[in-house]
Amino acid sequence: MVTAVLQRPTLVLNRNWQAVGVASVARALVKVFGQSARIVDPADFRLYTWDDWSRLRPEGDEPCIRTNSFRLRVPEVITLTTYDRVPTNAVTFSRRNVFKRDRFTCQYCGRQPGSAELTIDHVQPRAQGGLSSWDNCVLACVECNSHKADRTPVQAGMKLRKEPVRPNWRPFYSADGVRIDSWQKFVNEAFWNVELET
Repeated sequence: MVTAVLQRPTLVLNRNWQAVGVASVARALVKVFGQSARIVDPADFRLYTWDDWSRLRPEGDEPCIRTNSFRLRVPEVITLTTYDRVPTNAVTFSRRNVFKRDRFTCQYCGRQPGSAELTIDHVQPRAQGGLSSWDNCVLACVECNSHKADRTPVQAGMKLRKEPVRPNWRPFYSADGVRIDSWQKFVNEAFWNVELET
């Protein structure tokens, strides 16, 4: 139970209160304890140091970290004390991120058969010099991938639904779909509806 609470997402704001990422509760508390961040109370925007926060008591069924001697409220938002830039991180090319980018959808026929029936297809086949990269890999169902084989879509008479591109990074891409209502005070609706900006 404690592990689950420590892995909950915490919104990270830069010094100018712009959303720059998502960290686990554990990581957020380490930053606050090390004085590189302050906890933001979304209700009144008050800032808390570690000492201030540790004196507050959780209310009702509010998520908290329990030990034998005390209970600690779980922060939902922190702000960094010195970092004022907006990161220009790029989404790492990986199998998991290709699945997210393509929304578990075959990029040839448009079906969503489930992850067990989807494969990564190289648009320009590796046999023809194609690389494993954002702009050359797409999701394909087993049937479409078998039909295409070691040919390009043109050679196989197939059409891509959308050209593959490197997605732009958004802090919420790594939040695994978790939506914390209090975050709405700090981010606009566009961040919640990540089309493939991530």
